[in-house]
Amino acid sequence: MRQAHRPIALATLFAGLVLHASLTQAALVEVNGVKLEDRTTVAGSELKLNGAGTRFKAVFKVYTAGLYLSEKATTPEAVLAAQGPKRLSMTMLREIDSAELGKLFSRGMEDNMDRTAFSKLIPGVLRMSQVFSDHKRLNAGDTVMIDWVPGTGTVLTVKGKVEGEPFKEPEFFNALMRIWLGSKPADWQLKDALLGKGL
Repeated sequence: MRQAHRPIALATLFAGLVLHASLTQAALVEVNGVKLEDRTTVAGSELKLNGAGTRFKAVFKVYTAGLYLSEKATTPEAVLAAQGPKRLSMTMLREIDSAELGKLFSRGMEDNMDRTAFSKLIPGVLRMSQVFSDHKRLNAGDTVMIDWVPGTGTVLTVKGKVEGEPFKEPEFFNALMRIWLGSKPADWQLKDALLGKGL
């Protein structure tokens, strides 16, 4: 009788191992067809998906974005003040003019800062705009990642390739984040989504 239970016990053990393995792997969150991992690693630190959503322009889907932080943040102020590495990832949902995206980023930074603070970042803004101009086009499925790495700066990765030297000023990363989280965000619904509302 004891041996009759053995296959059941082994099956239960196997099921438990499979469940454990699935729990230890990052889960996927799907947003408008883009699968985002609920965890990622930046500079050796594990970050959790704080929120994710899609940027719309008129009725068109432009890109899906995900914000990764070490701790949950539900306000723009908390995101900007958060310690440790951070990441904003974007996956394009349509073909777009890369140079135009760079211009929109620059305008978004300027719209959400006072003129004096923005003027100090102009060299970095011009370099970022040049990076996007050099790419000319971003196609559906292409990715852009903006990482903040303490002690290093803002690392810009386009289509899987790190673009030049890091932007060293801490203010530069926060200025970029204000494009989506500032008082004049690119998309109000995306702002709420990145702050975890509805995820």
